[in-house]
Amino acid sequence: MNGFFCVNKEFGVSSAKAVWQLKKKLNIKDKIGHMGTLDPNATGVLVVGVGRANRLFDIMLQKRKTYVATFSFGYETATLDSESNVIVQRSEHIPTEEEINANISKMIGKQEQIAPLYSAKSINGTRAYMLARSGKQAEIKPHNIEIYSFKLLEKISDNSFSFEIECSGGTYIRSICRDFAKILNSCATMTALKRTKCGDFLIENSKKIEEIEEKDIIPNDFAIKFLDEIKLSTEQIQKIKNGLKIKVEQKTGKYRLYDESGLVGICFVDENGLASIPTWLI
Repeated sequence: MNGFFCVNKEFGVSSAKAVWQLKKKLNIKDKIGHMGTLDPNATGVLVVGVGRANRLFDIMLQKRKTYVATFSFGYETATLDSESNVIVQRSEHIPTEEEINANISKMIGKQEQIAPLYSAKSINGTRAYMLARSGKQAEIKPHNIEIYSFKLLEKISDNSFSFEIECSGGTYIRSICRDFAKILNSCATMTALKRTKCGDFLIENSKKIEEIEEKDIIPNDFAIKFLDEIKLSTEQIQKIKNGLKIKVEQKTGKYRLYDESGLVGICFVDENGLASIPTWLI
């Protein structure tokens, strides 16, 4: 089995457990994994790769993701979300819709972000949340992200607002909640999160694990359709497989590579017009 499943992960289930549940339901024997971890209290699109589809996760990490999140102002928990009951700070100031709309554009663009202390961020080989739970102070270095859009959707209660956020891979929405609250001279906690889009995988096309059948598998080339296509003969591909490079007309870059039988892998064309295949899918 090779391809992807677009899972609508439910609340309270870890990403790893969701993968295990799918593997058990469909009796999958091939390699299986997920792209872009969703915390147990988050819901929505979880892309699960089976077989050689897992080889595409690195290139898919470059794709944008979209979330709908609820930020509750006036308090901040240790984990920056509702998973913890430990409140580390409070603020009497609750921003208004006018204040939010006046400052929200400050969050858009390329920037450095510091991951939450309670996160799966690796610190010298150890997960940050493990260090935090053991009482150790983790030194988390900032990493580069980009926020493409950040919109206020509605006011939910006196102190809670929902937002739609489109961002690069590797972005922590809990950190956005923390950082935006600081701009508003307040503090906040993320109390709900749903991923509605992961690359070209959409929430409206996702299914809960109990609804998924083997026929729902999505072909590998769907995930990389943003790449242009290049087609070579089986003979040319065999030469590349043997370590040779083939001259092609395409400009430098990555391409979806096909032969007469279908998708072969990802082809890279260098500045001299020579093709190689760094990622095989056959």
